[in-house]
Amino acid sequence: MKTAHLTIKELTEAVSGGVTPRMVRHYHTLGLLPQAQRSEGNYRLYTQQDVQQLQRVVALKQQGFQLSHIRQLLESHSKAATDPTLLAQLQHQYQRVMLQITQLRQTASALEGLLGSDRNCQTAQAQALAQLKQLEVEAQEGLGKLDQIWTNLDIETETHPESFQESLQRLLPDLSHYSEITVHLLHQLVLACGDVSLVNFVRFSPDAIATARKALSAGCPVVTDLPAIAATLDQTRLAHLVCPIETLINDPHVTGATEAEQVFWDNALWQKRLQQIPEGCVLVIGYAPSVLLTACKLIEQQQIQPALVIGMPIGFSHAPAAKRRLMKTQTPYITIQGSLGGGLLAAVTLNALVETLIEKPDCHCYLSRP
Repeated sequence: MKTAHLTIKELTEAVSGGVTPRMVRHYHTLGLLPQAQRSEGNYRLYTQQDVQQLQRVVALKQQGFQLSHIRQLLESHSKAATDPTLLAQLQHQYQRVMLQITQLRQTASALEGLLGSDRNCQTAQAQALAQLKQLEVEAQEGLGKLDQIWTNLDIETETHPESFQESLQRLLPDLSHYSEITVHLLHQLVLACGDVSLVNFVRFSPDAIATARKALSAGCPVVTDLPAIAATLDQTRLAHLVCPIETLINDPHVTGATEAEQVFWDNALWQKRLQQIPEGCVLVIGYAPSVLLTACKLIEQQQIQPALVIGMPIGFSHAPAAKRRLMKTQTPYITIQGSLGGGLLAAVTLNALVETLIEKPDCHCYLSRP
């Protein structure tokens, strides 16, 4: 049986991801793709193996890997994880990325200083923009002039309190596709950490808000992973809703992610307590990624059935994995992708839901928009 071959155009269409024939030829040059067979008319011919190889290249490139590293990864499948040279190169790339993030954060801070200014600062804002336009920087003396511009703008902050909502309107991306309830939650999360970019990493299941409001209205238990989260919850409003607060690892000496992660592994009591959480509760995890991983496993095995999981543990390998697993479950969730998170953000999430439930009990905007 004759093997079906693809032309270079058909190859790029099969892979998609913005790949062009020119990129494919470049990947041949770099050794990312083996040299293709040739037709009688000297056209490149590709197989399904080539499609799979190109898909791997595109996927890794989208994850941020450099082409040179992708080639090494593909050439040494089993050895890649323990290749010290490759690991050193990846660590170097990571440090470069972090430097770029730092530089971008500095740029963002400068823009926030200008765009985040409210009406009361508009005069100083206009003056700062005019001075920036005319700025002449010569060595250290010029940098001093730049510092003076910011000082003049900062003086205005002493004359009135900050208008947070006005600043957020200028700085946040368009949130009009979200419901009023969700926008309030996103605002509270940004105000809790001071990072506007956080909204790009918050993830909700489609039914998260509706489920949360229904469960809290019914007086569901709220289960936190550590006492530190329980102490940060709006206990007055939760008492009004008759929602009891329970703590999984109820050891007052365990106050952070490192301790929580270790004691959860070392003490079977805490794992057993997780298996016994009440059905229909709201589970709030803000510290230990292994608590969330275990909760996901128990949910998949139908051993626990929380109404909602607010999963925001911090960590650099287990936490992102736990959040990805949470998003694959059938349980409603609210999470923050990657390593971002923490007990404060987890508590703020629940507090925002409780606040809007009590203050706007008849709002149903979340039923038509996420």
